[in-house]
Amino acid sequence: MSHLTTHVLDAATGAPASGVGVVLAHASGAVIAQGATDGDGRLALGPDTLTAGDYTLTFLTGPYFAAVGVETFYPHVAVTFRVQPGRAHYHVPLLLSPFAYSTYRGS
Repeated sequence: MSHLTTHVLDAATGAPASGVGVVLAHASGAVIAQGATDGDGRLALGPDTLTAGDYTLTFLTGPYFAAVGVETFYPHVAVTFRVQPGRAHYHVPLLLSPFAYSTYRGS
């Protein structure tokens, strides 16, 4: 299992958000990995381990909503989080709608 996974759910439709681009970057701005959510709205990113420090997941929500023909207020959502030493896995889900979003540290 990758050190970092995510899951994007489109709260407006109640369905997984497939094809959402996601970029993982270190606090320095260096891009670590990128990809797009699968048909179930899931994506595993990055190496097997991440060094301790701050990272940002940027969800490219504008292109996703454009592809489904929905106007959105958020062209992207950036979630910054801290990796602690010794933690084996991080799951950072995104609950998304055209005009709101929420996230949390999953398991």
